[in-house]
Amino acid sequence: MLDKRHLSQGLVIVAVFLAILVQIHPPAALDTEQTRTLGIVLVTLVLWATGVLPEYLSALIFFLAALLLEVATPAQIFSGFSSSAWWLIFAGMVIGMAIRSTGLGDRVAAVLGRHLAHSYRGLIIGLVVFCGLLGFVMPSSMGRILMMVPVGLALAERCGFGAGSQGRTGIALAVTFGCHVPTFTILPANIPNMVLVGAANTIYGVDFSYTQYLLLHFPILGALKAVIIAGLILRFFPARIAAQSVNPEAQVPIGPMSGQQRYLSGILLLALALWLTDSWHGVSPAWVGLGAAIYLLLPRIGLVDNSRVSQQLNITVLLFVAGVLGLGAVVNSSGLSQVLAATLERWLPLAPGEDARNFFSLVGMAFSTGILTTLPGVPAVLTPMAGQLADLTGMSLESVIMTQVVGFSTILLPYQSGPLLVGMQLANEPVRSLLKITVPLTVIALLILTPLDYLWWQLLGMFDGGG
Repeated sequence: MLDKRHLSQGLVIVAVFLAILVQIHPPAALDTEQTRTLGIVLVTLVLWATGVLPEYLSALIFFLAALLLEVATPAQIFSGFSSSAWWLIFAGMVIGMAIRSTGLGDRVAAVLGRHLAHSYRGLIIGLVVFCGLLGFVMPSSMGRILMMVPVGLALAERCGFGAGSQGRTGIALAVTFGCHVPTFTILPANIPNMVLVGAANTIYGVDFSYTQYLLLHFPILGALKAVIIAGLILRFFPARIAAQSVNPEAQVPIGPMSGQQRYLSGILLLALALWLTDSWHGVSPAWVGLGAAIYLLLPRIGLVDNSRVSQQLNITVLLFVAGVLGLGAVVNSSGLSQVLAATLERWLPLAPGEDARNFFSLVGMAFSTGILTTLPGVPAVLTPMAGQLADLTGMSLESVIMTQVVGFSTILLPYQSGPLLVGMQLANEPVRSLLKITVPLTVIALLILTPLDYLWWQLLGMFDGGG
């Protein structure tokens, strides 16, 4: 029986074979440049989906292949590095460094332990809610997970949950899901979000405001889904905190915040205020984040250890994001997206005026694409098609683009989401535990949350002529 690694390698070999076959016998609908682009896209997406190579290395291969085969200009291929999404992720990494270096994260653990470690139900709900809200001030899922998983494990130890216990696994899941899934609804808080808005800006010149994005997605896909996640964890990973197992140290008085912690808190609150009011002042969330990052990196500020920036800055994630954004730009510039959209016109029941049918079809397309490409690949593949899909459905371009969020925020299989895998690996918990949450959560999302979201969009007027 083939193991997962051999199966992944086999899929890559098949993708390479198909890419070569397409070049030898190109589809009649594609010109030479589009045929080459299709081959590159096919191999790149399979490499990202299977994880045979590190994601950043697959991105570098994409850059080289696109340059050598001349499917686009260097400016288009490397456009991801100039995207606002790229710079916001960079800013999130720097903010995460400051939170760790000032001890603000450790202080958070102590505060959470005091207020949440009295009942297992309260602890799980509290962690999911707190980690979700953290997305408002720390724009990086990976950064939040890197900070909060140790906090969650410390809380598990305080509550007497040892390795292999249901309680410890439940806490790890609460932190991992809370840091990632509800924050798809907060504009700068996740890579797929920023790939989406970055591609929309790069390809169409469309900008989404922080408050517009939040109002559209947070009530159903953020707040309500967070409640469901907590309920599923309590259902499938039940536990109880015994009174005698709570470590007395959890009750040690918490001292006042240090000067650095107060200073950093003020900076984060200011950044949050500017993010929330971007529709008023017009400054992109990315440039707000970059300004905060530059300030934190100033030597005399002392909130980030400059000698360790090169060690802590995860350049591999930045390369991967640039590759995803560049892929979308290349697909669009080659005209391949228009050809794919024409194919979808024949496959999907899309028609002007059929709002419900169009909405569910587009969401289903985004969800299915996420299974094939992993989550950041959804906006890379679908955003270049959005213009054509808007013409087919009669929906506004903005509405078509936003349906992707409903799709890629629904995670069926763990491999689709790097942060979920990283969270469980950091906690030293089995990845298969994720399936007990992702599978029922997907069923609930498709059968209940997506119809509710459609009604919410109707209420907001997203299906009106102007979107």
